Amino acid sequence: MTDALQTTVEELAGQVNQQVERVREAYEALNSIESTMGSSDGLISVTVGPQGQVRNIELNARVYRKLSATELADAIMEQINRATAAVSEQRRRLLEPLMPDELRYDQVFGENVTLDAFLPPFVDPDA
Repeated sequence: MTDALQTTVEELAGQVNQQVERVREAYEALNSIESTMGSSDGLISVTVGPQGQVRNIELNARVYRKLSATELADAIMEQINRATAAVSEQRRRLLEPLMPDELRYDQVFGENVTLDAFLPPFVDPDA
């Protein structure tokens, strides 16, 4: 192998290894993401994990005197939604820089994801 070719191969291998390390670091960070949101009155606190799972709900004892059952359920859901949105934003910030140029983050992880982002277009045999 010529020196120029060897240098090119070493540079490419270094770039691949660097990208693999970035992906590994992002994967570790993804597994540790969580968000805790609390109501403005301090009566409700909710923690959501990396997959959007509710990990903890804390209710101040005063909440039962202040809110009806329906209001309490709505207030808890509000905090869950806020925490889930924060986790989603953290995921986006971690993964977006790793996405190939031709794919947008929302094409792969958005609400209306389809296989189209991963598949080539149909081949027209008459073309």
